[in-house]
Amino acid sequence: MDGTEQRETAQAAPSVIDRYYTRWYRADMKGKPCEDHCVLQHSNRICVITLAETHPILQSGRTVKSINYQISNGCSRLNNKVSGKSKRGGQFLTDFAPLCRITCTDETEYTIYSCIRGRLLEVNEDILKRPALLLEKPSTEGYIAVILPKFEESKSITENLLSREEFEEVVSKRAAAQTQPS
Repeated sequence: MDGTEQRETAQAAPSVIDRYYTRWYRADMKGKPCEDHCVLQHSNRICVITLAETHPILQSGRTVKSINYQISNGCSRLNNKVSGKSKRGGQFLTDFAPLCRITCTDETEYTIYSCIRGRLLEVNEDILKRPALLLEKPSTEGYIAVILPKFEESKSITENLLSREEFEEVVSKRAAAQTQPS
């Protein structure tokens, strides 16, 4: 194989995310325009919560000042301790449970929600040390949290989520509405 063939093959190969995960979206979370979340669902039921490419944090050259997993005085997602095969001890989350709050350098604050019901397996402590990961690699190393839905709910958790095609439709309608004169 020559160098050109290798390059073409490398470009055509799907990423690990595209290969093993199904992308689901929650647009305009809690009625806030463009605050879109992405749920990467693996075939083994595990879901990774990330920011959608259209989220305001990933737009217009914003910089993340801080990420806080302390939800309230009595609840910190960092205190989540999971053990054993059945992942006992993980905090149970509803689809609108806050996971963390992200503050940008312009003092804008965004709350990131779980989007699905399930047991919190882990939060990404790496983004606390390196918030830039959130901007540089939002779907991989910059993920927010990992959630395991209940087995009996694993098929129905996507009912309130949008497929990639449905989400792209929402985004294109949003773009069309912004370009129309008022």
